[in-house]
Amino acid sequence: MTPTPPARRVLLAAPRGYCAGVDRAVIAVEKALEQYGAPIYVRHEIVHNKYVVQTLEKKGAIFVDETHEVPEGSIVMFSAHGVAPIVHEEAARRKLATIDATCPLVTKVHKEAVRFAQEDYDILLIGHEGHEEVIGTSGEAPDHIQLVDGPEDVAKVEVRDPSKVVWLSQTTLSVDETMETVDALKEKFPQLMSPPSDDICYATQNRQLAVKQMGADSDLVIVVGSRNSSNSKRLVEVAKLAGAREAYLVDFADEIEEAWLDGVSTVGVTSGASVPEVLVEGVLEWLARRGFEDVEIVKAAEESITFSLPKELRRDLRAEAAALSED
Repeated sequence: MTPTPPARRVLLAAPRGYCAGVDRAVIAVEKALEQYGAPIYVRHEIVHNKYVVQTLEKKGAIFVDETHEVPEGSIVMFSAHGVAPIVHEEAARRKLATIDATCPLVTKVHKEAVRFAQEDYDILLIGHEGHEEVIGTSGEAPDHIQLVDGPEDVAKVEVRDPSKVVWLSQTTLSVDETMETVDALKEKFPQLMSPPSDDICYATQNRQLAVKQMGADSDLVIVVGSRNSSNSKRLVEVAKLAGAREAYLVDFADEIEEAWLDGVSTVGVTSGASVPEVLVEGVLEWLARRGFEDVEIVKAAEESITFSLPKELRRDLRAEAAALSED
């Protein structure tokens, strides 16, 4: 008798996709375009997702790398990742009306950095060099902050007073990797202080938890997300550490390779915190056409957090921008 092939199934992570900060930032761009009309300039990608950026560009958003690219008297929005104070100062000099779409959880880390700097602490910021969030947080207190990019960086860290040192972190890191770095720092600096509350975003933790739960039962994990999305890349790493035979990051379903399904009976699917659900649906449809029609939800947590929109959307920014340009 020919052996019956194993049943094909999909384990679908919950929660996945948009977090409250991303949802707020994307809606903020859409509302700004609605209220003030195009163009609305956005400094850097509003969130790290190719599809989202392309969709907003079609509606009239113009993404720029630096504030000096925005014409005077225009409206500029700052991305969910946050910016350093120097960026706000440059916008004011260029007479721009601004909308700050920084995620409130990132703002919390900025405020912690300012407070600890005022108290003259050395601040060890755990994060990835060059990431926009790290650049923004570091800019709040450049004379007090040192970047620690993983446990291997700990050996070179020097502080002025080992009794006055605190760690903060980029919000989108792997929880396990961050705590590995913290443990190494505590070994070197036994009096190291921790932030008053966890810096790693609740959504990052929940998405990683769901992947841990399904990783061991998955032959293959597909993470929907862009390559410049820190939290999406971390999900790939977490899936492999959890026991998945293989894990890949894709922006769109058409990036999945047929060969990945060789010998696979269970596919785990999740998405990064800046990924709209329509992209996940595309992946599920692609898999269903190849026999993976049975979808089971792997639920790790409930999410009910929402953030109010930036206060600037309650004002007439076009009038403000015009007034600024006349000064």
